[in-house]
Amino acid sequence: MGDAASGLIIDGAGVARCFWQPSMPDYHDHEWGRPVADDRRLYEKICLEGFQAGMAWITILRKREAFRAAFDDFDFERVARYTERDVERLMADPGIVRNRNKIVSAINNARRARELAEETGSLAGWLWKHEPAPRERPSAVDLDYWNNNPTSAASVALSRALKQRGWTFVGPTTLHAFMQAVGMVNDHLDGCVCRETVERARADFKRPS
Repeated sequence: MGDAASGLIIDGAGVARCFWQPSMPDYHDHEWGRPVADDRRLYEKICLEGFQAGMAWITILRKREAFRAAFDDFDFERVARYTERDVERLMADPGIVRNRNKIVSAINNARRARELAEETGSLAGWLWKHEPAPRERPSAVDLDYWNNNPTSAASVALSRALKQRGWTFVGPTTLHAFMQAVGMVNDHLDGCVCRETVERARADFKRPS
């Protein structure tokens, strides 16, 4: 069952979830919106959101393990040392999205991530400083908000800050999706069973410094 007005779907037990949950049930129920503090996983998510541009996220999710194998599990210290030979290796890998500009961007962003971590102590600490304050969040995360806000003031600011540091494929829409995914915001729809779970996880989360 579903409620078109609310954007929620209701299962046989009467439990409500976001409308997109059936296409990615495990990702929705156990990963999306949970706070992430690990540098490698944050770099990975920025890269994968960049690869997703112009594509459906489920396509990237299905290829995630292949991406991890191809990019040394997104160890940005290793990826930062990739050469043109690695670009050609990645372009020949049928398990990933073979877009040269996006591959080159992932390597560039690994170098920028390494610089930022060396400068500030951790990529996570720097990124989480861009978490929006509660007053910057909407009063309700409903279907209208979901459909009409592909970016946010926080994602625009983070995009600008990363671009100033030389990052690429980090536009405001890409970073809005990134912030949603790694728990910097909780955009599970009001009424979704996961919304309160994520709120508790965010409340218990120790922000990296």
